[in-house]
Amino acid sequence: MFHITIGIDPVIAHLGPLALRWYSLAILMAIVIAVVVTKREFQRKGLPLDRYDSLVLWTVAGGILGARLFHVLDRPGWYLANPQQILAFDQGGLAIYGAVAGGFLTVAVLSRYYEIPFLPMIDAIAPGLLLAQAFGRFGCIVNGDAWGAPTSSPFAFVYTNPNAFLPHDLLGVPTHPYPVYDMALNLLVFAVIWRLRSHHLPAGVLFATFVAIYAPGRLLISFVRQERIWFWGLQEAQVIALVAGVVAIVTIGWLLARRRHVVPATAA
Repeated sequence: MFHITIGIDPVIAHLGPLALRWYSLAILMAIVIAVVVTKREFQRKGLPLDRYDSLVLWTVAGGILGARLFHVLDRPGWYLANPQQILAFDQGGLAIYGAVAGGFLTVAVLSRYYEIPFLPMIDAIAPGLLLAQAFGRFGCIVNGDAWGAPTSSPFAFVYTNPNAFLPHDLLGVPTHPYPVYDMALNLLVFAVIWRLRSHHLPAGVLFATFVAIYAPGRLLISFVRQERIWFWGLQEAQVIALVAGVVAIVTIGWLLARRRHVVPATAA
């Protein structure tokens, strides 16, 4: 049996009343990765960089707020009983779909404010976002806040530290290594997107392709999680994945069809 025991304390050190956590460090490194890769994609696409620092600041803020909002909405009862925990970002609880949605809306607003083309901009963001999502899961591995269901699979995580965020009845129990599944999914989608970025696709297709591939993958791997069921026997992430996947596929079709109609008209 290939069980990986995780006994690391989620807290690296206490700095007075503050706690330095592995999760926070992983998120910080993920943001740095996204910023560096996205800047290179901006340069490659010829997008303006004079407002890039401000764009990064607001987009990261929007992504974090969206990620926290989606997480809180998935556990309304607990957070209504513990409202002081709503802003406890350092303790985990950032939903990837919320981060994408929050960042997406922020970029949509900023693209108009800074007069930067929206579709090329989200295409430039897609590769760095996928790498950031993959790296950020290292924090979830240590935290234990994205735990899988108990499993008899030979590849499993066994959490032993009492400060881990998974339910205490799962301490010492082999569970699905869900963060690893999601990490692998993000890297797979990144490989596809990275290859497609050199093709002459209509603006926006790259980002929509990222969503169209990631959504069904997230739908499937979420079945190994222990989360609150919304409806149809599906979790929050799975319901969002269904909607996002359909919207992405329709968007790809529309963008490709629009190019077919625009090119002949331009040539004529």
